[in-house]
Amino acid sequence: MKEMDSQSKTSLKLQAYQYLKTKILNCEYRPNEFLNEQKLCAEMGNISRTPMRDALGRLEQEGLITILPKKGLMVSGITEEDVHSMFEMRLLVEPYALRTYGADIPREELEHIDDFCKADDDFHELLMSTLPNKYLRSAYDRITGLNTRFRIMTGKVSMINQEQTCEEHLEILNAALSDNWNTAADALQHHLELARDKAEGVIKVIRLW
Repeated sequence: MKEMDSQSKTSLKLQAYQYLKTKILNCEYRPNEFLNEQKLCAEMGNISRTPMRDALGRLEQEGLITILPKKGLMVSGITEEDVHSMFEMRLLVEPYALRTYGADIPREELEHIDDFCKADDDFHELLMSTLPNKYLRSAYDRITGLNTRFRIMTGKVSMINQEQTCEEHLEILNAALSDNWNTAADALQHHLELARDKAEGVIKVIRLW
């Protein structure tokens, strides 16, 4: 009986964590928005505060929420420094992963990418999929959430030039399919540098919203 209760509590903690994280990443809870713990519990069918607080603690550790003394819970904002740090991490990890472990990506997956022009997140995830270093992977996974939020927030200001992105992805893919991983990594670095420059310009516009 105690084991079943323990499993139930763990399940509720995980459900609460996944529910809140999805809402935050999709910007349904927007950056700098205040949240009410009691209302969050009600949203999830009046679950108790114990699993909710566990989920909120995990999200705070991941930098997705901030717990402010005497004020409550706030969805973490996205600053110019966050964007700069995000791309600094991506530029350190992604070209390295592709250059070092790209040959381990199954060729059939590279040959059958459904839409490498539009599915930017999926394309980059495939390029990172063979990275074996769990510490780099953990750090990288943390910033992908920030990248998702930033992408959704900036959709309305046309940050991405679809045609240009498609050309950049194709250059990376062609080099990868030729097993020229140094060229693929260099093309990926150039792609990320261009994305960084656009993003750092766009974040200044967002601050005006």
